[in-house]
Amino acid sequence: MKKADMMFQKRLEKHHDELRWLYMELYGNDSMFAELCDNLYRFYNERKTALKDRDEKREQDPEWFKKTDMLGMMLYIDNFAGNLKGVQKKLPYLQECNVNCIHLMPFLDTSKGRSDGGYAVADFRKVRPDLGTMDDLAKLADACHEKGMNLCMDFVMNHTSEEHEWAHRAKAGDGEYMSRYFFYDNDRIPKAYERTVPQVFPTTAPGNFTYLPEIGHYVLTTFYPYQWDLNYGNPRVFNEMMYNFLYLANQGMDVIRIDAVPYIWKELGTSCRNLPQVHTIVRMMRMIGEIVCPSVVLLGEVVMEPEKVVPYFGTVEKPECHMLYNVTTMATTWNSVATGDTRLLRRQMDIVNRLPREYTFLNYLRCHDDIGWGLDYDTLSKWGMKEVPHKQYLNDYFTGRIAGSTSCGELYNDDPVTKDARFCGTTASMCGIEQAIADGNQAALDDAIRLDVTLHAYMLTQSGIPMLYSGDEIGQLNDYSYREDPDKAADSRYVHRGAFRWELAKKRKAKTGVQGQLFQALQKLEKIRREEPVFGADANVYTYDVHNDSILCILREKDGELFMGMFNFSDSAQTAWMQEKGTFTELLTEKLMELKNPVLPPHGFYWVKRG
Repeated sequence: MKKADMMFQKRLEKHHDELRWLYMELYGNDSMFAELCDNLYRFYNERKTALKDRDEKREQDPEWFKKTDMLGMMLYIDNFAGNLKGVQKKLPYLQECNVNCIHLMPFLDTSKGRSDGGYAVADFRKVRPDLGTMDDLAKLADACHEKGMNLCMDFVMNHTSEEHEWAHRAKAGDGEYMSRYFFYDNDRIPKAYERTVPQVFPTTAPGNFTYLPEIGHYVLTTFYPYQWDLNYGNPRVFNEMMYNFLYLANQGMDVIRIDAVPYIWKELGTSCRNLPQVHTIVRMMRMIGEIVCPSVVLLGEVVMEPEKVVPYFGTVEKPECHMLYNVTTMATTWNSVATGDTRLLRRQMDIVNRLPREYTFLNYLRCHDDIGWGLDYDTLSKWGMKEVPHKQYLNDYFTGRIAGSTSCGELYNDDPVTKDARFCGTTASMCGIEQAIADGNQAALDDAIRLDVTLHAYMLTQSGIPMLYSGDEIGQLNDYSYREDPDKAADSRYVHRGAFRWELAKKRKAKTGVQGQLFQALQKLEKIRREEPVFGADANVYTYDVHNDSILCILREKDGELFMGMFNFSDSAQTAWMQEKGTFTELLTEKLMELKNPVLPPHGFYWVKRG
């Protein structure tokens, strides 16, 4: 037996019994399981030698993605560099940003005007023609690997576009393909689903089903009418989607983000969210990856409260996702900006810090999506903040409607009945940079830049992997031009999805100005994080009570070294009431200081280390 075949057999043997058990529990179909195993071997054989070498190397270092040099950036290919070849040419810029994990926002083939930002996939094995080809993607991956960089992409598992081949065949009445979705020839069962299944977009896409008059059937569409939910109760769907997953992994992906994970199993009489079968599917996907492409990391998108997010890590013995988005902490961070109160944020971080160290979160300030105010309202209500008026306050604050707020942005899915809405805007605009420039107010601009840097320093201090949003490194502002594009005008999320401003990036090395101040501050912060062992994933991390609700203090300890990050969320100077022994070094200025009731500037921070 060849060495390569022996490696595959070793990996298969490790997982075969559990994989078969779970598969048969879900589907009870021996022939489909045998077909799956045959195809695992096929995709393993099709995997390039360089990728197999990468697999073996990373099997020896399974926590490679947890190192302190790991820094991600998410970007839209067309906005950033036109196409995949353009991104490849811009790799030196990304290296200058210290980025070594590039998250390409959805780039698979989709329908213009009915794509939901690329999350309605028409072909899982074809790149959107204006962005390039699969060959371009593989070449970009090779170029990234040569530079020590990783590539991340989205894998949309829950649904396909209505323009997918399966959907076309289903619309033509082919029963085999209709069974890959949820089709009903009358509204009895759809109405039964609606009684227990919440609506994702009640304003812009009400209901969970779409009626197709041309064939007289209803089809399940949880998100938008042109996104048809896949039926994972059908083993053919699971097998084929795993083949798509492995095909994409074989293009050289290092991280695959599983979109909308909690939704992928549907069952009548339930909420169709977070059902046990979802975890069975993700666990099987994890094992399939470890058999065929063990260097590939699964990043789960679970936009829910912590108690529903954590289970997607699986257990230490039977892991599911390698990483999960730290969604609630992100939303709570902006809540702290608006209120100047860090109590809820501290509580949230205490929950995260108590989790096993094997559980890795991806941390971010902004991403491609809106901000939903999924906060801990049970706790907030005890502090006198009720859910509906508090959400209203946050949206008023970040749209600049409240006195003292300089934030700029737009609401998304604003419901006139419930008064509920989500929020859109870039980090810089939310911090007040846009308004300060418009007003010509230098003092306000200085404060806004300071807040922007402070928030990034706080993100880099958290346990987990930091992810930047393209443009944040140069303080890119909201782009309102989307309103003039009929394909985008109805979706306010495009306000923070504007084209990258390369003319502004040219100013990143200047000593003054927004771009230079932000870019160089981030470079310094990232350098410190890379070089200081106390930022390692194996450090002990806690919050530290400084008896001032405006200040969040994060303490990190490792090998006798003590680090503290203190972040002032108030627009006025605040005192951290503490009496720490010894002399500390402020890491950015390299100046010595004592922590005897230190005073933090408005929206300012300290990174200090003792030892």
